[in-house]
Amino acid sequence: MTASTSLLSRQGHRLLQIGVALILFSAFEGFAIPLLASPRIGLSAHTLSGFQGALLLAFGLIWPKLELSVATAWAAFWCLIYSALAILAAYVVAGFLGVGIETIALTGELPHGLARGSAARETIIKILAYSSAPPGLAAFVLILWGLRGRAGEPA
Repeated sequence: MTASTSLLSRQGHRLLQIGVALILFSAFEGFAIPLLASPRIGLSAHTLSGFQGALLLAFGLIWPKLELSVATAWAAFWCLIYSALAILAAYVVAGFLGVGIETIALTGELPHGLARGSAARETIIKILAYSSAPPGLAAFVLILWGLRGRAGEPA
């Protein structure tokens, strides 16, 4: 077993653990939805964490099959984790504070949406949300690159 294979296996297992933790977070966060300053955004955070948990479970299962160097595997792994947690944090903070309308705009007329918060609060949510996209895209590109082998061929 090479260092890269061992690392990919450990990272895949860690992604499975984080995926299950996000699903567990989704379950507990669901109980808090009515207590939040913005229950509608709380529901969005609940749905997002469940989706991210399932996504990380899927990635955890395919991770050991990726053809990536050690450095590329580390980059993809940490970009994926940061991206998932940063956007989730933006939605959780927005739900708890009931602010973030500058970043998380809801289309249509929804009850219990968001209000405009102080400049500092809006900036925190904006930084969390917008900083999640570049690493997420990088992770997805690296994962796609790691899947470049042909089906049925040993990695």
